[in-house]
Amino acid sequence: MRGIPLVDLKAAHEEVEEEVREGFARVLATTGFVGGPEVAAFEQEFAAFSGVSRCVGVSNGTDALELVLRALGLGAGDEVVLPVNTFAATAEAVSLAGATPVFVDCDPDTQLIDVEAAAAAIGPRTKVLIPVHLYGQLAPVERLREALAGAPVRIVEDAAQCQGATRFGRQAGVGGVAATSFYPGKNLGAYGDAGAVVTDDAELADAVRIRANHGGRSKYEHVVVGRNSRLDALQAVVLRAKLKRLAGWNEARRAAAARYHALLAGQDGIQLPAVLEGNEHVWHLYVVKVGEPGEGAERRDAVVEKLNADGIGAGVHYPYPLHLTPAFADLDHFRGAFPHAEDAADRILSLPLHPHLTAEEQERVVERLLAAVG
Repeated sequence: MRGIPLVDLKAAHEEVEEEVREGFARVLATTGFVGGPEVAAFEQEFAAFSGVSRCVGVSNGTDALELVLRALGLGAGDEVVLPVNTFAATAEAVSLAGATPVFVDCDPDTQLIDVEAAAAAIGPRTKVLIPVHLYGQLAPVERLREALAGAPVRIVEDAAQCQGATRFGRQAGVGGVAATSFYPGKNLGAYGDAGAVVTDDAELADAVRIRANHGGRSKYEHVVVGRNSRLDALQAVVLRAKLKRLAGWNEARRAAAARYHALLAGQDGIQLPAVLEGNEHVWHLYVVKVGEPGEGAERRDAVVEKLNADGIGAGVHYPYPLHLTPAFADLDHFRGAFPHAEDAADRILSLPLHPHLTAEEQERVVERLLAAVG
């Protein structure tokens, strides 16, 4: 029996294959591999899709975050508040920019940043607050702005998992700035690493573009110390082809999530994902919790192992809160510091979800999940 992958990149490629091949031929004919008209067109199209005036394509999502932080002038002695329940890249970007990550806990139901904890963590050295739009829905940025109460702290949104999601009609970056990733498994994924910064702030967009282009606007012009983090034309071709289909693919994800809701409703030992009021979710991941608080990770790990053995591509996003990883041990946090994130890390698992998932496949996933949970 065919396995059911967590994300089906092959099916997505088959849908855009002809358009991508034609686009690659255009790039190969002109040999304009870095920048050029394909990148410019994608930046314009993704800005329009995102509801902002500026998009700067870069090499990956981690660079996108770091470049924004550097463009804002962050460095040694500065602090950045962010949720401990996120992928390592969020905190990596802070450290790479020379600042110090300050972790806060997550909401126990949505796993999004805890607004009250974030407000309490703001100190005299805080320069930036990074809400992470996790699993496909937006964090409550408007509540975070209210909680800052006029403090001189900039909000930089981590939008790597939410292309197309809205909160009260607003997409990430509108009226501010957001960094996103186009890693292949994202809702809008390239055929390798790629990322972007979206904003309505023309000055900030220019500062990011300069730093991504060796510190200058043109060749051999170096006004600041920059880096090489430019989006290449072949990736732009792929992203343009997929962007045309993203709204439809997100609708398919919503339909699949609704089907999981119906199939799993009322099942003992399984807690369904919560959607924050005002959010239009795009279901980058469908994350459930198994077991009871305080059980530890053994039961969840056993469930994932059984699903994988049955050909079900379940995963865990994420098995370790950042304060419990060796990379950030120097921040001197220990187990118990962020109980909601720790409980989530012990109990969450991600079920297969992508635009090409069939109802029959979902029924099989649920059947095997219920058997594994017992």
